[in-house]
Amino acid sequence: MKLLAIETATEACSVALGVNGEVIERHQVAPREHTQLVLPMVAELLAEAGIALGELDALVLGRGPGAFTGLRIAAGVVQGLAFSVDRPVVSVSTLAMLAQSAIEAGHPAVIAALDARMGEVYWGAYRADGAGLAATEERESVSPPAEVQPPDDEPWTGVGPGFAVYAEVLGNLNGLTVFDDAVLPRARHALPLAARDLAAGLAVPAEQAQPVYLRNRVAQTLAERG
Repeated sequence: MKLLAIETATEACSVALGVNGEVIERHQVAPREHTQLVLPMVAELLAEAGIALGELDALVLGRGPGAFTGLRIAAGVVQGLAFSVDRPVVSVSTLAMLAQSAIEAGHPAVIAALDARMGEVYWGAYRADGAGLAATEERESVSPPAEVQPPDDEPWTGVGPGFAVYAEVLGNLNGLTVFDDAVLPRARHALPLAARDLAAGLAVPAEQAQPVYLRNRVAQTLAERG
């Protein structure tokens, strides 16, 4: 299976190429530079792997939640590339990517959190499935940090910069240990999740691949602006 993933929902611009289980990536923390970086990263990875865009089985969109501009960049690039070679798109949650990084480090029950600004966090709860992949346990949402709660009394692990920004609240959740509050989502962690979803028939045509903002009012405004 050949998959190309693009993730630009945070300060990190991240692109990863998976070819039959082998992964190469470009990942750079560069706020406000995603537009300049993302397509050269794609070209470098394809050249390094020696494959053409049309040889991909699908493209993978880091769908958010996250920064609105970053989400629109990823969606626009993925849609354009997918259209150009008539390939489907698999959308993967940015929070699930964070959870996957912790699961791969040995933490089977994870709460991922990103700073949503305005005194809120984007967050979701995930458990490792039988294949060691992040599966949603609690629906992703945006809320004040005081409303974040583990789904049950089992031990949970926190991951993501939301835990750094709101450390006083989120760091004291019952039954939760913070694993990494500095890690940013990487496209490489989208690849196994996308492969699972592609096999399950969850890919969509390029025009149907859309960001997930979670803040409906802001998303509606952006959609009206085109």
